[in-house]
Amino acid sequence: MLHLRVVCPPDIAQRVEAELRDQVGVVGVRSAGPSSSGYEVVADFAREAGGPVLALLHRLQVTEHGMLSLEPLDTAIGALVDQAERDAPGEGADTLIWDELSTRTGEDSTLTGSFLAFMVLATVLAAIGVVTDSPVAVVGAMVVGPEFGALAGIAVGLLRSRWGIVRRAIVALGVGFPLAIVVTGLLALLARAAGLISPANIEGAHRETDFIYHPGWFSLITALVAGAAGMLSLTSSKSAALVGVFISVTTIPAAGNAAVGVVLSDAYETWQSLAQLGINLVGITVAAVLTLLIIERASRRTQSRSAMSKSSSTT
Repeated sequence: MLHLRVVCPPDIAQRVEAELRDQVGVVGVRSAGPSSSGYEVVADFAREAGGPVLALLHRLQVTEHGMLSLEPLDTAIGALVDQAERDAPGEGADTLIWDELSTRTGEDSTLTGSFLAFMVLATVLAAIGVVTDSPVAVVGAMVVGPEFGALAGIAVGLLRSRWGIVRRAIVALGVGFPLAIVVTGLLALLARAAGLISPANIEGAHRETDFIYHPGWFSLITALVAGAAGMLSLTSSKSAALVGVFISVTTIPAAGNAAVGVVLSDAYETWQSLAQLGINLVGITVAAVLTLLIIERASRRTQSRSAMSKSSSTT
């Protein structure tokens, strides 16, 4: 279940309240009265009714003249909840709510100080894992890296023609990865000057982490599977599954290994790592786009069958 709050001018609020009462899967529609920014209407609805509800609010121009917010209800029980979920077509976990997804990916794909900080820290951690041949450090770098949000933003922006999101995500990745590689390279230079690392650290020494610079068909397959799983976890709000996606792809580790390879004059590992990075970025994005297309088509079919059954029952 999701909790909806709408703030808009009084004339629009009256229409919102009236039409929400007739919407399938919506319960608890009530007027919260005037607020400092307009008139407030609140309601609760089954997640699977999210598409039609948000389409209604956009048609009434709520966002043009006010605002709406959605809040997930972790615990909701009772007859009204059962009725809403029974009336709404489909399953909540399989429902694609474009506004929710666009907002989430838009925030995660913006170039900010925290995005760059996480990118740099993750790449440095990956480099440490490379020179110490520590899979644990490499896995930690995978989890810390923020790049999947930007890749998901590109996929959503492409399908929804939100070119601003696409542009911001490309800028975030285009600045983040080079900056992280440069900073990691400078730190590796300092470590080499201090005698902490040497070419021996990567000349056949890191067998536990050699998957980072060995691109191939399985690299592409892994990226495709991870991209599909990651997008599915975003649309179904399964954050635990998203952590598994972070661990499965070698974007950040490849960037860290490329930086170390440059400093230690290993051209082979440098170029192979960059190839691995490119394969993963492209594969994840392609899989995310295809997954969204499949989910959207399935959602439309569910709503179409529900509309047909409703019209046949009324006749």
